[in-house]
Amino acid sequence: MIQLSSSPHISSGLKTRHVMWLVVLSMLPEAVYGVILFGIPALVTILASVATTVVCEFLFNKITGKKQSAGDGSAVITGLLLALVLPPTLPIWQTVLGAAFAIIVAKQLFGGLGSNVWNPALTGRAFLVASFPAAMGNAWISPLPDATSSATILSTLKQADAAAASAPDYLSLFLGRQAGCIGESSILLILISALFLISTRLVDWRTPVFMVGTFALLMFVSGGDVLAHVLSGGLVFGAVFMATDYVTSPITAPGRMIFGAGCGLLTFLIRKFGGYPEGVMFSILIMNSIVPFLNKITPRKYGYKKEGGAK
Repeated sequence: MIQLSSSPHISSGLKTRHVMWLVVLSMLPEAVYGVILFGIPALVTILASVATTVVCEFLFNKITGKKQSAGDGSAVITGLLLALVLPPTLPIWQTVLGAAFAIIVAKQLFGGLGSNVWNPALTGRAFLVASFPAAMGNAWISPLPDATSSATILSTLKQADAAAASAPDYLSLFLGRQAGCIGESSILLILISALFLISTRLVDWRTPVFMVGTFALLMFVSGGDVLAHVLSGGLVFGAVFMATDYVTSPITAPGRMIFGAGCGLLTFLIRKFGGYPEGVMFSILIMNSIVPFLNKITPRKYGYKKEGGAK
């Protein structure tokens, strides 16, 4: 008898909520360290963002009569991811608007979890960048105890001539003692989270490795400061947590390699030649748009196997 059913055709013992809460767990070190670096403003931003995404998901499902999904952890991931890529001193009402946009517009209006085209957290951030460019571009502070207004390393690299600019403190960049978004500072913690996600097979290594590797190679060929660019901004954070999103990334290994390389290429082009110092957000959102095409040209066929070998 032939069994016919709709996708997905692969299942495992892990339920959706288990996967989501494990991903939340992997991001907690970045969240805690962000609060240590930037203090109460960072904590308030994180709490406001997560609370807004969960409440918006609950209310949307309630109003539309959909099955309640506010407790599966996906809304918490969106809120936490959004908060970690925001400036620490962004006004709370803007954080709330961005979180609401991420859940209602980017996720639920497309059909909810599994149906959205673009990463909800990055879409919420893109909405904030387009709506409040001054706040999103100037709300940087140096880590405590200074907590004074400060330019990011990427802004400095963008404005200074590469030949004349002094080499930054790479160790401080690696450990996270730098102005920037709440959760993007410590590359060390992000790498630890990446090892956890990859070792538990929650994340495929191909996407982050090809994204960072492509970017680093192009930056090296162009004569840029590879270490400074890799260790600053949201490149590593985006490669580990954003580009690997299940819904908005390809389902096959070749597709993920192409996707990661495309994200790295676009990030390099924007940082090197664009007017915006950072390009991770735009690169991932652009590549999200062509994921259906990548899935089409790198299909996964079920019920077939390669010939040869022992039978």
